[in-house]
Amino acid sequence: MMITKDMTRELIGQQAIDSHGEKVGKIGQVYLDERSGDPTWATVNTGLFGTKESFVPLQGADADNSGVALAVDKQQVKDCPHVGRSDERLSGSDEEELHRHYGTAAGAAGNGHATGTEGRHATAERTGDTTDTDRDRIAGVSGDDAMVRHEERLRVGTESEETGRVALRKYVVTEDQTVTVPVSHEEVRLEREPITDGDTVRSGAMGDDSYEVTLHAERPVVDKTTEAVEKVRLGTRTVTEDEQISDTVRKEQIDVDDPSHALRDDRDRS
Repeated sequence: MMITKDMTRELIGQQAIDSHGEKVGKIGQVYLDERSGDPTWATVNTGLFGTKESFVPLQGADADNSGVALAVDKQQVKDCPHVGRSDERLSGSDEEELHRHYGTAAGAAGNGHATGTEGRHATAERTGDTTDTDRDRIAGVSGDDAMVRHEERLRVGTESEETGRVALRKYVVTEDQTVTVPVSHEEVRLEREPITDGDTVRSGAMGDDSYEVTLHAERPVVDKTTEAVEKVRLGTRTVTEDEQISDTVRKEQIDVDDPSHALRDDRDRS
């Protein structure tokens, strides 16, 4: 469904989808053409936790129950130049820079001056009508005639990502091993013992005779067995270290325009 001026409030808080069907972020503000009142630009909350606002063109965009289908892709939105401020009107030069980035063209009536409508990010998910208090907050003025100053705050979180893989691999290597084993063997020793008168030895006939002794020796015998010696597994541990994150944040400054010096400091009255 083509976006019309009557749909402006309904766009706030809707999911923006790029030309490839990928989610880009939620719409925070809608900017209207000052001449025709038609929605021309919107801000989309992107980045970590939706802390970054990028301008997207509503030219050629459609809206339905699933969200707002943009005519640009997600990478173009991420690379969008930082122009203007989300709570002020877009200048002609800001809009020209956005047109150059997205390759779009201004309408015949001239869309050079767009202005923000109801729907700050803080009220983007409201479903009711915008109240006077909401409008005061959008304009930067509270209900008690005090000007409200805003500052951006960094919100930093963490996400887990894969940094590498470690695997166990088992293979066989061959190495030489030397073991000392004691072995024994028998040797023949000739022993002579004279016969005395007290020995009872029967004399035999004289002649040839022989006597044989069997010798024994030990030899090493090698056998191999396979035994389990240890278990090896991979474990992980979490190491926490500090990492500094730097980014640019904006804050509002309030100056006093008092050419007649009508403002008096309370300290001057003491």
